[in-house]
Order: sequence, then C-alpha cells, then structure tokens
Amino acid sequence: MEDPSERTPAGWQGLPSWLLTQTAGHAHRLVAEGFSSVHARGYHYRLLATLEEFGPASQAALGRRSGIHLSDMVATVNELADRELVERAPDPSDKRRNIVSLTAAGRRQLRRLEKRVAESQEELLAPLSAEERQRLTELLSRLLDHHNRRTGAAD
Repeated sequence: MEDPSERTPAGWQGLPSWLLTQTAGHAHRLVAEGFSSVHARGYHYRLLATLEEFGPASQAALGRRSGIHLSDMVATVNELADRELVERAPDPSDKRRNIVSLTAAGRRQLRRLEKRVAESQEELLAPLSAEERQRLTELLSRLLDHHNRRTGAAD
C-alpha cells in the first residue's frame, strides 16, 4: 500500500513543467543506461556525432558545436583518445592547439551509440503512436526554439 506522505501533490501533477521535468528524468536514465551498456557516456555520443557531422576541429570548436563545456571537453577527448575512438594532432596553422578527428573505431562506436539512442527513444515513447510521437517532437521543438530565441541560446 502506498504511503500517503510519499505521494506527489495533486496540484503539481497537471503542470506541464512538472511533467516535462519528470519525463526528462526518465529520458536521461534510459539514454544513460543504453550508453553504459556499450561503455560510453552522453558526452562521448555528442562528441563523436559532432565530429562525424562537421569533421575534424579544435577542442574549442567542438565544445561550441556540441554544447560540451571546455573543462569537460578535455576529459572527454582524453577518454576517447585512450580508446582510439578519436585522434589528436597538432593544428598545422596553430601548433598551440590540437585538431581532433574521428577514427574508424570511433565511427563504429558511434553506430553502436546511435542504436542505443534509438532503443531508448523507443522505450521512452512506447505508449505513443507514430503520429503522437511526431506531434510531441514538433511541440517540444517549438517550445525549445521559442525559449532559445528569447534567451539567445544556440540551437
């Protein structure tokens, strides 16, 4: 039997902000579990996907494109380089910085991570039809775009 003192107040349960926050927690857990199953973290996925889409870049550029803070970027690049998923090489135009590039092993790992992301999305959205999933994605995108424009945040 449920302890009444542990129930969520009824006034919160219908608030969109509360529902989004609670659902985001489940989404984060599902994605993190999926990545963990292939010995990875969310930053690994973001960095590998950024490299695949935009090509080799400095750590600073990768940080801007992926939304990974520079202090976390160094550790993430180190982790991926140790596993030979990315390579670092001196920038020919500025020897003080490195250019990071994706390796063949990094591409294979990215494919595994993409599979885990897809499985996580499927589990998260299981109760929704294909049309409802598309509509939810459209609505969330619209909300995010609105607030990003208001705050000047990057897309």
